[in-house]
Amino acid sequence: MFLPYRKYLIILFLLLATGSLFLLPGLRFTFDFEQFFPEGDEDLEQFQEFVKEFETDDNFLLIAVENHPTVFDSSFLNNFHKYCLELRSLPYVTDVQSLTMLRYPVKTPFGYNSLPILHRNRPELFDQDSSMILSDSRFVYNLINKDANALVAAIKNKDTLKLQESIELMDALQLLNEKYKFREIHYLGRADFQKELSNIQKKEIIRTSILSLVLVSIVLFILYRSWLGVVLCLFSIGLGLLLFAGLMALLDREFTAVSALYPILMVIVGTSDVIHIQSKYIDELRKGKEKMAAMLTAIKEIGLATLLTSTTTAIGFATLLTSRVPAIQDFGINAAIGVMLAYITVIFFTTSVMTFFSRNQISKFTSQAGMWNKLLTRSYFFTRYRPRVIIISTIILLGIFLYGIKLISTNYDIQANFPRGARITKDFQYFEEEFAGFRPLEFMIEPQNNYNVDDYAVVAEVNKLSEYLLEYDIIRSSISLATFYKSITRMNRGNAASAYLFPETEEEFTKAQKLVKRARMAEDAVLISKDGKKTRISARMADIGADTVKVIGKAIDNWIASNIDPEIVDVRRTGTGMILVKNADYIRNNILYGLILAIIAVSILMGFLFKSWRMVWIALIPNVFPLILAGAIIGYSGIELEAGVSVVFAIIFGIAVDDTIHFLSKFKLARTAGYNLEDSIKLTYEETGKAIVFTTIILFFGFLLMLFSSNPPSVTVGVLISFTLVGALICDLTLLPLLLRSYIKE
Repeated sequence: MFLPYRKYLIILFLLLATGSLFLLPGLRFTFDFEQFFPEGDEDLEQFQEFVKEFETDDNFLLIAVENHPTVFDSSFLNNFHKYCLELRSLPYVTDVQSLTMLRYPVKTPFGYNSLPILHRNRPELFDQDSSMILSDSRFVYNLINKDANALVAAIKNKDTLKLQESIELMDALQLLNEKYKFREIHYLGRADFQKELSNIQKKEIIRTSILSLVLVSIVLFILYRSWLGVVLCLFSIGLGLLLFAGLMALLDREFTAVSALYPILMVIVGTSDVIHIQSKYIDELRKGKEKMAAMLTAIKEIGLATLLTSTTTAIGFATLLTSRVPAIQDFGINAAIGVMLAYITVIFFTTSVMTFFSRNQISKFTSQAGMWNKLLTRSYFFTRYRPRVIIISTIILLGIFLYGIKLISTNYDIQANFPRGARITKDFQYFEEEFAGFRPLEFMIEPQNNYNVDDYAVVAEVNKLSEYLLEYDIIRSSISLATFYKSITRMNRGNAASAYLFPETEEEFTKAQKLVKRARMAEDAVLISKDGKKTRISARMADIGADTVKVIGKAIDNWIASNIDPEIVDVRRTGTGMILVKNADYIRNNILYGLILAIIAVSILMGFLFKSWRMVWIALIPNVFPLILAGAIIGYSGIELEAGVSVVFAIIFGIAVDDTIHFLSKFKLARTAGYNLEDSIKLTYEETGKAIVFTTIILFFGFLLMLFSSNPPSVTVGVLISFTLVGALICDLTLLPLLLRSYIKE
């Protein structure tokens, strides 16, 4: 046993804590949509091919600048134009476009010329400019809103910006904004997402850490009425959290969108371990044992059960590795590491420190202890004499919960993952309402049978699809090669709004082709692949929910199959938006697959512990019930099941099974000590029952702290876990005794 070396262990942990403090600045925070792409998916492989041939579809930063009542004001337009010119000098910016920078072709008696789309210094032409611009689908919802009170500066930045690059770009942009002092300005793009969401993650982790420790302090003081006992627990838990953060920095592990859950998990799991060890240690001291002997007994009797509960909790998190989503995989492995680190800290550091203090220093016996004993005794007698009530209630609730599961929806939207009330969320909603939105929709088009990308037949097919897309209200922008030919046709017909049409004949197309190759406009965003053998349609659609997008995507695919000639072009739908939608299917499948693996792994562990498959069966039944309850809450409350929320099932199973293991471990010890069946159940209620009630109280309020989170998935996860773990406790205190009486022989 390690207790004779307790002083050295304490020094070792303190040295590790010091090292962790120096490692903390190296913690990495990140947020990008690639974290939620399902690995190994054939559509993802197609999208990666698309990126190689063209570019990423999120390499933009849109800056909307408002001017009321209208943007058609010379002073504002000139100021905005200067602003756009200076945007080109920002780091990682490759191009900037706006209405003040664009020109359109005109046909004159002396040949072709170009004129500005917007005459900044000629107010007498504003009515004409406004009429032409607002009737042109290339500009409305892309570079100007329909009310003409906001213009967009469309920045194109380097592909796949990293976090530090995004910070540099946004910091430089902020300095430029201070110079121009526009009244209202909004952002949409990868650089802004990365900077703001990573900052919010850091604040969330600090806030949840502090709130968790404050909560645990209050609950522990109510339970033990000793500030020294509270400080011992808090120091141990804080030490475990610090070591975890240091280890994450040392291993160069990234903190992603769901990282705000780490502090609460570490604090709560650590607190649970401390309470079980400390309660047993105090019980042994009350029996008159010396401190070292009492702790030795506590470690022997509770240490193994605590190791098993930590292992099962870690297994629950580790099953998230079955997910195809990298962010969920990372959360699973990091949380599993954290749980085991919390156990190691408690079993070696906390127990070593605790042996230096007497029972009265750690805990003062109060009247509340008698109150808990009375409540647990009543609960015990209820299970003994009212089993039929428990069975009937369980069957009725099971039916209600199963129906609720049928109501679960995966029609989640992107903004559901954005922090409530944050500037970045308001800006996202602004672009959804006023412009074309964020969700990219791409089509990769490859000519067939020796056709070239700029042949009339090919571009005509592209035009058919591009125009069909705009029939959907949720798709406000669709840019393709056909866009240029429509512009030339409009020019040749006097620039009338009604003349924005695709050439009717191949002869007209051929004439326009020469101009198209010479004149490039804002839409020239790598519409032809690097090898010149493919083209694209680039569109953006509203954030209407994954399942809805999937339905519309299938409708588009069906239209393509019926209306696009496969002898001329091969069309493949792709883009970031489509890949994110695939998560809906994988979430459903991975939840079930991961839970089955967790149940099998936990069953094997409990089989070794109890040496009886009958006990394994008894242990699993009460822990499936909370999972069904969680699904029912999701269904009845209308919560959309998405990647951030899907982790709830692994957490619930991993933590809920802990109390069951403690209950059955004590029951087994009582049976081994010679107690009969009924006395063993009663003794387990009196000793372990109180500990699992205390830990559930801490778990309930601990996870409920996520209500203070600004991240919607974290709030949902916190509330779900809080209430389902209470359900798990009720199952342990009602169903477990019934199962033991039914399946264990006297």
